[in-house]
Amino acid sequence: MMITEIGPFLSFLRSVRKRTRAIAQVIPPADLESRLHEGVMSAGDLVRHIAGAERWMYVENVLGRESRYPGHGLELATGHDRVLEYLDVSHAETLELLAGLTPEQIAGPCRTVAASEVPVWLLLRVMVEHEIHHRGQLYSVLGALGVERPPLFGLTEAEVRAASRAQ
Repeated sequence: MMITEIGPFLSFLRSVRKRTRAIAQVIPPADLESRLHEGVMSAGDLVRHIAGAERWMYVENVLGRESRYPGHGLELATGHDRVLEYLDVSHAETLELLAGLTPEQIAGPCRTVAASEVPVWLLLRVMVEHEIHHRGQLYSVLGALGVERPPLFGLTEAEVRAASRAQ
C-alpha cells in the first residue's frame, strides 16, 4: 500500500505507537534490563531501540539526512519512567518532523542507512514494520518473564476463540 498523504499515515503511526506504549508500560521496573540470556536485548533495550531507530534513523533518512542512530544503550535512558519518556519524546519529535511532508516529498526518493535509494513512502512503511517486529519481541520477552500483557486489539486469544465458537 502506497502512502500518498502524511495526515492519514501519522494517524496510523500514532495508533501503532499507542499499542507499543501499552506493552512498554507494563514492563516491571525490576525486569527492565533483565535478559533472557546473553546476547539478546532486554525489554529496556527494545524500547530504546524502537525510539532511537524511528527518530534517528528512519526520520533522518526520510528527510534526506544521514542516519544518527544512537544504539539502544543505557546512556540513552535508565529506569522505567525515563525509558518511557525517551520513547514518548522521540515519537513526538518524529510526528512533528514528518508533519510537513508534501505528497511530492512522500513520492520522492530517499537514501536508507544501507545506501539504497527507495521512495520515502516505502521507508515510512518499513519504519512501521520495524516497530511492530520489535513490539512482538517485547511482547514475547514479557511473556517469558511471566508478565501479564494487555491485548493489542481489544480481545485476548482466548476471548477470540470463545467468541468464534459462539457464532
